[in-house]
Amino acid sequence: MQPVEVTSGDGPVVLGLPHSGTFVPDEIWQQLNPLGQKLADTDWHVDRLYSGLLPRATMVRANFHRYVIDANRDPEGISLYPGQNTTTLCPTTDFDGTPIYREDAAPDKAEIEARRIAWHAPYHAALAAELNRVRAKHGIAILYDCHSIRSVVPFLFEGTLPDFNVGTNNGATCAPEIEAAVYRHVKDAEGYASVLNGRFKGGWTTRHYGRPKEGFHAIQMELAQRTHLTVEDQPFDYDEREAQRLRSHLQTILSALEALAPALAEKQEDRGNAS
Repeated sequence: MQPVEVTSGDGPVVLGLPHSGTFVPDEIWQQLNPLGQKLADTDWHVDRLYSGLLPRATMVRANFHRYVIDANRDPEGISLYPGQNTTTLCPTTDFDGTPIYREDAAPDKAEIEARRIAWHAPYHAALAAELNRVRAKHGIAILYDCHSIRSVVPFLFEGTLPDFNVGTNNGATCAPEIEAAVYRHVKDAEGYASVLNGRFKGGWTTRHYGRPKEGFHAIQMELAQRTHLTVEDQPFDYDEREAQRLRSHLQTILSALEALAPALAEKQEDRGNAS
């Protein structure tokens, strides 16, 4: 099993999918308890949701499950949300705070480092390479990081999560035009609730790669799973009707980002000439 799957496109948008993979090596699978083996915290069907929406987009997808190692966490283990409940680089609990490993089977520091080298590092090497390729071609690169989560997770947030959760680390990770274009559409999407920089402000991927002054723009979209699953528990089936409705909005968002790229690239070039 290769850690990462890359589909290279010739457009300015790169789709990152760090959490839709379900592969767990056998030796790690045996360490997980029955709850862990449920793999409940997968970003279920997110790859299917975005497939084919923007023909020129690049897609970088982690094939491994986040219980192996979380590709959207700081490799140094630093918390993204200090003082708030969250999961770690190598999660030992699920999103409800319940242990996912058999007794005394959680990974130690040496095993975490081995997993980082084997899984986390190749994903980010591939993502960085694609972003650099796209920026060289277009003058900018727009990373759109694709996520989903259960609508209600009391351990992580109060109440019910909005359908669309847009994160830009309070505007730091992308040009304001990108943030405005995405949020304008989700705010106006009939029948859906949305929030900008709410509980999810963008994970490590968004914060690490989002360097607008250098021509790298990043934005995270966290979808509540009620928007595309028949039920937010096993068997985590894809709801074709609801997903098609959602996909129309996602396609509009991605198309808007692609359309913004030339003007942003021109601004980037002007900035470079001025300096």
